[in-house]
Amino acid sequence: MAGITADNLVPGMIAKALARGFPAGWAHSGGDFAAWQGRARQIAERHILPDPALLDVPCGWRDDATEDRGTHVAHQGAILLQGGGEWPALMLRPKGSGPHPAALLLHDHGSEFRIGKEKCIRPLDDAALAQAWVERFFDGVWIGDRLAAQGFVTLCVDALNWGTRQGNGYDAQQALACNLMQLGTSPAGVMAAEDVAAAGFLAGLPQVDAARVCAVGFSLGGFRAWQVAALSPHICAAVSAGWMASLPGLAVAGNNHLRGQSAYWMTHPGLHAHLDLPDLAGLAAPKPLYVEVGVQDRLFPPPAVDAAYDQLRAIWGAAGASQELALDRPDGDHAFGLARQDAAFDWLLGRLDMGSTGVEIC
Repeated sequence: MAGITADNLVPGMIAKALARGFPAGWAHSGGDFAAWQGRARQIAERHILPDPALLDVPCGWRDDATEDRGTHVAHQGAILLQGGGEWPALMLRPKGSGPHPAALLLHDHGSEFRIGKEKCIRPLDDAALAQAWVERFFDGVWIGDRLAAQGFVTLCVDALNWGTRQGNGYDAQQALACNLMQLGTSPAGVMAAEDVAAAGFLAGLPQVDAARVCAVGFSLGGFRAWQVAALSPHICAAVSAGWMASLPGLAVAGNNHLRGQSAYWMTHPGLHAHLDLPDLAGLAAPKPLYVEVGVQDRLFPPPAVDAAYDQLRAIWGAAGASQELALDRPDGDHAFGLARQDAAFDWLLGRLDMGSTGVEIC
């Protein structure tokens, strides 16, 4: 896919937009963190979240199958919606009444739409495709099962266009985006709103400690993790693996972010006339946030990551919470293997006063 090239109008418009900058971003805040965050949150919610009249509201859970996994029980089922629909999901619940900490797991994109929730939690039925996926990106470990063995309730929901909500493939993403934009929203906006709703559903479960609900994701899921931490009052901390950059560093020839298709899930129409990507993540401050991007990750040019990290440090510093921000640049490419999981989850467990990840790998 050629993407954006010099023979059309858009590169000139990109140059003008980048020269304009992000007038509502932290760089133009004057240093008043609380005032900036309040204004920026209003802008973000206006440009991201769909009209509530378009959205379904979770109202319950249906179990379709269960499986004992030793330290915890796996549940295959669905979040039920007030409008009569449902979001198929997998949930792992530690044995015992709790209340337990919880992790909302946000699955990746990967141009693999046949599975969604199964990328994070081992399925109860045929696991061959999911097994190949976790071998490729997670050193063979389902991160949801790993966290459940550590005492977390873990939940992963099929996002619109994945798994049991699968659409019509890679090239059909633009048609989905067109349809949603005609309704006044976008794929990224629907995904953000559903993630916020799932966070509220998880926090409301009787077995869950509502003060210790975190978000964890890789790749597109990493984007979703810091985004839901920014937008949801129910998320207390987030781990984002394999997704952080400043938009000007992504808006360069050949970058995947300019090719369309998968980028629809990370593009909020109108938002970037006001805020950069790390500005959006900064709405989560002063919550604990762990971000990592591999040094050899070709999706994220080093200048884009460096600029975002500098901005995140400035925002968390202004919030008086520098100690709650961890920014890592591990050796490696676009993956979240065991060593990188160890670093991220040890940090998370420390923030939740839960010790370390020295448990048997599921």
